Amino acid sequence: MDWRRFSFIGFIIVFLFTVVVLIGGSRVSPTIIISSMLTTTIAVATPLTLGALSGVFCERAGVVNIGIEGMMLAAAFFGWLTAIYMNTVFKFDPNLSLWTGVLAAILTGGLFALLHAWLSITFKVDQIIGGTVINILAVGITGFLNRQMFFGEGSIFGGNVPHAPGLLPSLSKWLAPLCGGPEGCLGLPGLIQGTFLDQKPVALAAIALVLVSHYVLFNTRWGLRTRAVGEHPKAADTVGINVYRIRYVNVIIGGMLAGLGGAYFTIESVPSFEPLMTNGRGFISLAAMIFGNWTPFGAWAAALVFGASQALQINLQFFRDAIPPQWAFLQHAYIVGLAPYVLTMLILTGIIGKTIPPAADGQPYEK
Repeated sequence: MDWRRFSFIGFIIVFLFTVVVLIGGSRVSPTIIISSMLTTTIAVATPLTLGALSGVFCERAGVVNIGIEGMMLAAAFFGWLTAIYMNTVFKFDPNLSLWTGVLAAILTGGLFALLHAWLSITFKVDQIIGGTVINILAVGITGFLNRQMFFGEGSIFGGNVPHAPGLLPSLSKWLAPLCGGPEGCLGLPGLIQGTFLDQKPVALAAIALVLVSHYVLFNTRWGLRTRAVGEHPKAADTVGINVYRIRYVNVIIGGMLAGLGGAYFTIESVPSFEPLMTNGRGFISLAAMIFGNWTPFGAWAAALVFGASQALQINLQFFRDAIPPQWAFLQHAYIVGLAPYVLTMLILTGIIGKTIPPAADGQPYEK
């Protein structure tokens, strides 16, 4: 990440935060607004962060993966379905059912990634086409099973759409029983507590995975081999690196990260499934990866930009009673809801500078 990208990120985030503070600050404390914006930004950036990390692992190894959207969608459905079955059919504890659903979502993402790797690496199918197959397959499978299991005649649940057994609790709820409240445990300022202690496990895991991914890619032997395979696979093969194995493993890791991002939708955010509920987040994740120049920290920073643009809409709705009448038009979804997609187009047109992908990205390897 160069200074130009960091400046662009800082400017956009500060601008979006300032808009909400200026509009609602006359009736609500700016500290409350900033805390709400920070909390919302981190939360809604979670699937984008995980999707972007998925793309980083895949493309650093030389495999283009536009199937992140489909992996997320399939993981969201099968994670939700597993949580329901564990709770209603097998009578698992609700919390255990939710964690089982998260595990199922991760495995689902890994299985769809395995299919993508099989097509792209073993059979050398065009990687864009392979990713498109994943997306179409995920839409078809989740839509079909959702109708047949919950809405069709003689469906398993008799036409009654069940909900997952609640949602994963936030960090503050995990800490409260330990020491009578998070303040007693950590004693952090209110702004920090409202921002981080109200986050849920998948959101916190996404932040931790950014740190882990950076360390793995740039400070371990595996990361060095991954980058070598993505830049010059023939040279890597010459020194004894198994190009196919490196690519397979990294694509599967990427799929599992996308699967965790899918779990966010139905197990951490909303306890139900809707067809196409990922709503283009996988493609926005790819834009974040490109904007971040194929690095974990850069991808996370870009995801936060997109998250802040979505937090703008959410917080304008949340503080709608404090918004003066002359600014009420900003609450319309078709105005502020366009912000993430406008940012995506600006980034993809190269307005923030040139990005350099791995040299062998998208190129099948012939031994």
